[in-house]
Amino acid sequence: MKKLTQQDAKRIQSSTAKQNGGKVTKGSWAAKAQSTANKNANLKNK
Repeated sequence: MKKLTQQDAKRIQSSTAKQNGGKVTKGSWAAKAQSTANKNANLKNK
């Protein structure tokens, strides 16, 4: 299975923000996707 990238998370957050008047709420699926993508990027850079 492909790991979630920061580019993937960016697309998810953009879509979520468009649906919610420009906001991505804390704890939302989009926020969790960004957190996971950041962790994946950090693992890749070690």
